[in-house]
Amino acid sequence: MVKIGDIELCDFPLLLAPMEDVSDPPFRALCKEQGADLVYTEFISSEGLIRDAAKSVKKLDIYEKERPVGIQIFGANLESMLRTVEIVEQSKPDIIDINFGCPVKKVVSKGAGAGILKDIDLMVSLTKEMVKHTKLPVTVKTRLGWDESSIMIEEVAERLQDVGCAAISIHGRTRAQMYKGNADWTRIAAVKNNPRMHIPVFGNGDVTSPERAIEMRDDYGLDGCMIGRAAIGNPWFFKEVKHFMATGEHLPIASIEDRVEVARRHLEMEIAWKENEVQAVMETRRHYANYFKGIKDFKDYRIRLVTEDSAQGVYDVMNEILDRFTGVENLMQK
Repeated sequence: MVKIGDIELCDFPLLLAPMEDVSDPPFRALCKEQGADLVYTEFISSEGLIRDAAKSVKKLDIYEKERPVGIQIFGANLESMLRTVEIVEQSKPDIIDINFGCPVKKVVSKGAGAGILKDIDLMVSLTKEMVKHTKLPVTVKTRLGWDESSIMIEEVAERLQDVGCAAISIHGRTRAQMYKGNADWTRIAAVKNNPRMHIPVFGNGDVTSPERAIEMRDDYGLDGCMIGRAAIGNPWFFKEVKHFMATGEHLPIASIEDRVEVARRHLEMEIAWKENEVQAVMETRRHYANYFKGIKDFKDYRIRLVTEDSAQGVYDVMNEILDRFTGVENLMQK
């Protein structure tokens, strides 16, 4: 059993990664229903929370049914980060996670996210003070390093553990790589296999199939895997991985009825959460290509799904999809 503080997870938990404009409460709830063991919010700006910026504050919303849940924050100023901890605690998350890995320029340019990989001492001191400032478990998500020449993730992980970090998730790329090339899991395994490490070490990057998840567990010995892009528009991915781990067999692909039902519920929950139909319709669009990925002769429906401006318009297209594809043999493209 994997433990983060007093939070007990299964032997090899599957974590939903924090993804900007993706990992919101409705999507997290859907992933939880489909087998995610721990979910994280979108990353939240410490400066935005302190300014009471509406978008940042909204990200603090948590559904009880998605627990355990971690709220992820980013920043590089100690005073701001400590004040943010106090604000975040009011939402009663199970975990506070620090983002030391986001490679996006607007974050890095402020010394936050992966930008802090240029100043490991600051990274460690921020973590230390945040651990001291809360009774909640504090976890970290980071990358291997700023670039290939500055990778020292084994030392970094040790130092973070020594100041109280309760678990670490490592994306197997440097900031310089962004999302290009292959994630290097061997360096994550080196952290896990360090005899001084005793906190959970989770791998992130390129977990695109159940087989890859098992490889991360069996070949690299990691404590769990954090799943990001593979889950977008595909919350079933968690259930598929768990089924494959238990049986060695792949689940049948989701039926057209299941796909429409989950896509419809996703939009309904977005509307209820945002209380803004137009915004909910716009922000749910990013998932539709994956909800219906691989279906033959689907292009026109996909275009309509991502161009409809009203919820009713989207529901009407979904009803047409059911009429057109229910019972169709050989639904998927080869």
